[in-house]
Amino acid sequence: MPSTTETVENKPEKPSAGIPDLRNRLPKLQPRRRQPPPSNPLPVPETPNLPSPPDSSALIFQKPTRCILSPHDHELFLSSPTYKLLLAFVFGLTDSVVDTPVSAVRDGDLSPAVAQILEMLEKVEDVVRRSPPEDQGDSRFGNKGFRDFLDLAEKEHSEWHKELGVSPKEAILEVSTYFLQSFGNRTRIDYGSGHELNFMLWLLCLYQLQIVKTSDFRPLVLRVFTRYLRLMRLIQSTYYLEPAGSHGVWGLDDYQFLPFLFGASQLLHHPFIRPLSIHQNLILEEYGNDYLYLGQVNFVNSVKNVEGLRWHSPMLDDISSAKSWEKVEGGMRRMFVAEVLKKLPVMQHFLFGSLVPAMEGMSEEEHLGVPSEEDDLEGGEIVVMKDGMKHVHQMNSWGDCCGIKVPSSIAAAQEMKKRMGGGGDGLRRIPFD
Repeated sequence: MPSTTETVENKPEKPSAGIPDLRNRLPKLQPRRRQPPPSNPLPVPETPNLPSPPDSSALIFQKPTRCILSPHDHELFLSSPTYKLLLAFVFGLTDSVVDTPVSAVRDGDLSPAVAQILEMLEKVEDVVRRSPPEDQGDSRFGNKGFRDFLDLAEKEHSEWHKELGVSPKEAILEVSTYFLQSFGNRTRIDYGSGHELNFMLWLLCLYQLQIVKTSDFRPLVLRVFTRYLRLMRLIQSTYYLEPAGSHGVWGLDDYQFLPFLFGASQLLHHPFIRPLSIHQNLILEEYGNDYLYLGQVNFVNSVKNVEGLRWHSPMLDDISSAKSWEKVEGGMRRMFVAEVLKKLPVMQHFLFGSLVPAMEGMSEEEHLGVPSEEDDLEGGEIVVMKDGMKHVHQMNSWGDCCGIKVPSSIAAAQEMKKRMGGGGDGLRRIPFD
């Protein structure tokens, strides 16, 4: 039998009447754990299967026109086979250059069609040299000599397309519309990512006509598209083309987008070049010619009047913090879908013909009395129906609806070099506004 003393010691103490019992109310301490980063709700768009080219003998060729003039038209497009065709083509080109530098494609790897396309771009450069810019003082806005360049290219391109194998005459009219639109807008003297997309549509038409094959995809990116980029830099520096949108469609670059998509694919599993490497000038200079992403960043740096990506290209600066090129490439795919194909102000300039067909039920320019892309008056506007109301879209911008005209960044860089005697970069003013 336990003693009285043991009974008192084993008995739990009761809290005094004025002190609450908190032993069962205090939360238990848990070890601190790092929260996972928020996941992107949008899945990375996959590459659809690329359909076989159509039977060209059954096609009725026509001059491409705009058909996306209302939200309903846009919805029809996003559910159409043409939407999937475009995704399959652009992402198929992207997949073809995974882990592949530009130097991997040699002259002996080029098919006759690809070699002929490169010859066409050489002829376009010759047209630029035969169409000098007008003297307009030190203006940094678009030079009207660009219209002379387009007029001369329009006179000569038919023979180029015949040599490429495009026929009959009606097919040349359809295909060449995309070709001429890929250099910029004649009326507004501007250029943007949408015009770059027209170059992709021109190549897609050549695929639809079976002039280029899927086996040509890698050379189309690493030889043809890189040659197109060099040509556009010459055109921009010659005619001071304004950016089609106040900050570029995606905020990556005033003019281009696809070098970042294709370039991220090239670097997908690179052993030592990381997204953060774009801040290292030595990497940009040594590998810029082999990798489109690095080359475009290098070019952007060269034409901006301030030093540092964080100042002139904050989105590129943000993207450089990604842990891998897989993240970057996936983000570029999402951007292509969300910021181009799903944006009405961008897609209302998209052109449809027999090779890139519109859906039944979409609007037609001639029925609505809307002028064609080339016939817009300077400073004109287009009326688009949105939510049952007329929405006026200023025609000085491809990417920014009702945007404002801004001078060419390349023009600003060129004029600064002229004032400094053409030599050296000099000191650059840091913006504080």
